[in-house]
Amino acid sequence: MSSSSASSVSSALAPYGWDEAWAEAFAPYAAEGLLPGRVVRVDRGQCDVVTAGALLRADTAFVTPHDPLRVVCTGDWVAVEPGGNPRYVRTCLPRRTAFVRSTSSQRSEGQILAANVDHAVIAVSLAVELDLGRVERFLALAWESGAQPVVVLTKADLVPDAVTLSHLVQDVETSAPGVPVVPVSCVDDRGGLDVLTAIVGGGTSVLLGQSGAGKSTLANALLGEDVMAVQATRDIDGKGRHTTTTRNLLALPGGGVLIDTPGLRGVGLWDAETGVGQVFSEIGELAERCRFHDCAHEAEPGCAVLAAVETGALPERRLQSYRKLLRENQRIVAKTDARLRAEIRKDWKRKGAIGRAAMEAKRGPHWRS
Repeated sequence: MSSSSASSVSSALAPYGWDEAWAEAFAPYAAEGLLPGRVVRVDRGQCDVVTAGALLRADTAFVTPHDPLRVVCTGDWVAVEPGGNPRYVRTCLPRRTAFVRSTSSQRSEGQILAANVDHAVIAVSLAVELDLGRVERFLALAWESGAQPVVVLTKADLVPDAVTLSHLVQDVETSAPGVPVVPVSCVDDRGGLDVLTAIVGGGTSVLLGQSGAGKSTLANALLGEDVMAVQATRDIDGKGRHTTTTRNLLALPGGGVLIDTPGLRGVGLWDAETGVGQVFSEIGELAERCRFHDCAHEAEPGCAVLAAVETGALPERRLQSYRKLLRENQRIVAKTDARLRAEIRKDWKRKGAIGRAAMEAKRGPHWRS
């Protein structure tokens, strides 16, 4: 590829996140005459790819491995054939980040929702009662992906009292250390949309949340036009139907790109121990002061975590949520890691033996006779 052609490609793809690092990674494929492009939509073995010249439809037959985490995904940078009918995607460039969740199937597979994402925007509706546990679950996956999470409290106009809104924001901030929490209304001027626009204006953002969280309305507000269809939520429980049915990548008018996703009913963890630790960073800091380095924070003497719960410095709900997510993540990892399964069984046997020994000591040496 000539320098003028490379410059033209960079200029055309820059709004979609193309930079010098991507150009360097693509150089071997440019030498083969392939075209660089970014996947903006995937469906039924084909994908739409934005290139320097046009939006192309390409077949993914050559990049459909058995590993579900390596299939082509919205947000991927790919090498596409310059012509042909059908036209094929020949390879995917290595991903910088990947947002992955566990599927609801019994096979315990991971499902990649978006690739090469800089910000994970988690939409949480204020039309219903806050579910802080679900927020923490989304955050764990976001941190694990390598993206910077942002929590957006949508439909803020439904909380007209400023004091109440402030308390709701504080509750979420407590559950999201180190994460921006932005209340936003798309029907009146509260300033939150400007803050969010500035955040997503650099890089790629993926919009996540349950059905009815207001993602499509939020996407339209960021895009400045009604691109995404919007449906009303049910009054009885605030839940909505799937407005978005595919993951779509869209260039934002103020810079940056947005990947809108369907509403997620299930948000299963997938090998997200690091992400869980990031969400509950205050527990990790407290654990450093425990008497025992392998303290499980259950009933051990000198446990700084339990002491913080007793004094009210650490909400008990946070500790319970932390335990729940760690257990779930361990189960998911164990299903795909035979060595870890063996370690868990060994740990269960050890704890069982300790429990039986304690019970025998309590009952006395002659209780069986």
